[in-house]
Amino acid sequence: MAELTSKSISAENTFTDAVLIRAGYFSLSIQGLSDSTVTVQKSYDQDTITNWEDVDSFTASAEEVGFEPEDVYYRAGIKTGDYGSDTVTIRIGYNDLPNG
Repeated sequence: MAELTSKSISAENTFTDAVLIRAGYFSLSIQGLSDSTVTVQKSYDQDTITNWEDVDSFTASAEEVGFEPEDVYYRAGIKTGDYGSDTVTIRIGYNDLPNG
């Protein structure tokens, strides 16, 4: 089953929806980033999904692949004070299909 979240962001304090990454690889796409900072966050909460911790940040567009050894929620966005003037499109995707 594939899970993904995608959002165009043009304001501070704005994030994608949370997506549950089940233990395995996931992709992160950040497009249109020029003068803002995108922060990637994760949460170990399984019910409330309210406690977020920063895990990475980007100041340029990027295509990344990550690995998460546990079932964890991820989101990405622009924190308060980190917005410039660009419109950033962020996509986080996960697919739990077997590799075989």
